[in-house]
Amino acid sequence: MIPMTVNNMILTMAVCLFGLGVVAIGAGVFILIARVMGDDLRTISNQTAQLAKKGMAEDVSGLVGNASELVNALNELVRTTSGIGIFLILIGFILLLASYYLVLQISI
Repeated sequence: MIPMTVNNMILTMAVCLFGLGVVAIGAGVFILIARVMGDDLRTISNQTAQLAKKGMAEDVSGLVGNASELVNALNELVRTTSGIGIFLILIGFILLLASYYLVLQISI
């Protein structure tokens, strides 16, 4: 069995928190870059804009209303995804600060 001193335990906790913080920051950045700038959202928004133009040209008010609701839903989706990404980045930084604090507590 490996003897575990208090300093080793604190260092192990700090390394784990640091790893979790790096993973959280990486996931947040990935979500912000990949999800918000995704091609699927651009394709849907472009097709919705074309649908709205066609509805206005043919004087179909229900089609324009549904297209505008779809655009609003897409905007909410992007806002929610951005919020999740920013939240993960903030949690990552908090975990990094906690690991730094634990390293400072190690008595040499």
